[in-house]
Amino acid sequence: MATATKSPAKKTTTKKVAEKKTTEKKTAGKSSASASAKKIPAKKGAAKELKDLFEDGLKDIYWAEKALAKALPKMQKNATSEKLKTAIADHLMETEKQITRLEDCFAALGKKAQAKKCDAMQGLLDEGKGIMEETKPGSVRDAGIISAAQKVEHYEIATYGTLAAFAKVLKEKECLSLLLKTLEEEKKCDELLTKIADTNLNEKAK
Repeated sequence: MATATKSPAKKTTTKKVAEKKTTEKKTAGKSSASASAKKIPAKKGAAKELKDLFEDGLKDIYWAEKALAKALPKMQKNATSEKLKTAIADHLMETEKQITRLEDCFAALGKKAQAKKCDAMQGLLDEGKGIMEETKPGSVRDAGIISAAQKVEHYEIATYGTLAAFAKVLKEKECLSLLLKTLEEEKKCDELLTKIADTNLNEKAK
């Protein structure tokens, strides 16, 4: 008895139907995403020029540094590692200098130093507080504090790098110099935190 086999034409048709359905699903997904994605209207007083965006960024990080200066003593008090305690204390002094540099930057622009709440920093500091609440004192909490602190450093590195790039384009040489000094300090602090974590601290936390 001859065995029934699917013809090549039928296989091709079935494949095309399957491909069509897949394409339709992808198109439907894109249409749904496009429908939910809307243009965001600008607020009153929104930045119109790069200089406006630059000044907004300075207000943002000015608030962030002041908030960090209040949070660092809490991190230091909850840390156990002496190296970590010292690193936090040193960075608190650096942060206070960085606040002064930002004030100098505002002055160079002929503006009064002004802070605008930084939602990103507030979120990072809230997360850091949550980590301390959810860990027992000792190496585990120290590891958590380093994790939270490095997230803050990475945010600051990105922020100061961007503001320095803006200052360069705007030919704000004094601001550029001040911002680059702080950027280097943030990078060094991040590297130090990594070294502290790698010197058996994370191993102890296992």
